[in-house]
Amino acid sequence: MVQPRSDSDSPGDLEALRQAILSGDPVRAMPALVDLRRFEPEQAVPLLLLGLEQEPFIVRSMSCAGLGIKRNEEAWQVLITALSEDQDANVRAEAANALASYGVERAWPLLRDAFARDGEWLVRCSILSALAEQPQIDPEALLELSEMAIADADGTVRVGGAEILSRLVRDSAAQAAPASPAWAEAARALLRGLQQDGDHRVVAAALNGLQS
Repeated sequence: MVQPRSDSDSPGDLEALRQAILSGDPVRAMPALVDLRRFEPEQAVPLLLLGLEQEPFIVRSMSCAGLGIKRNEEAWQVLITALSEDQDANVRAEAANALASYGVERAWPLLRDAFARDGEWLVRCSILSALAEQPQIDPEALLELSEMAIADADGTVRVGGAEILSRLVRDSAAQAAPASPAWAEAARALLRGLQQDGDHRVVAAALNGLQS
């Protein structure tokens, strides 16, 4: 039996959401952006793109999050622009998270370049977190990312780098290979060096990784 179309999915409802987003008022726009989750990408993405044009950073940030859920090629391209051009670090950080949801193989080159280019700790920590959660990422890529992270002046970013190095050590141990791969030995060497870090959080993360 064909189910009747819900009034909540009507074009009129989409227009109401559009008007709420265009208002630029976070109190109206944010619930509307959340409500787009029940629509298909071809319906939701144009309205999420409108959200990215609004002045309040929190509206743009939530729009990026939505584009990581309602994925298509237009959303991908807009997220790339947001990652490199938006003036607010919160928005760039959310764009990085959204791009990672398109797959690590595709997103890795963009996120690596963004990490090297963008010195904001929030953006860098978001990239670290997004990539560290990817089970299929190349260990060599994680090693490259962690080397950049532990050279950062911000202790929070260095902690993130140490945690990725720790993951590499754990992943190597789980393989139970006769000899550790080169990337695992490099990770251990970097963790040993971090025991002298001036931030006690980094030292703790390094010690935890070496005990893995």
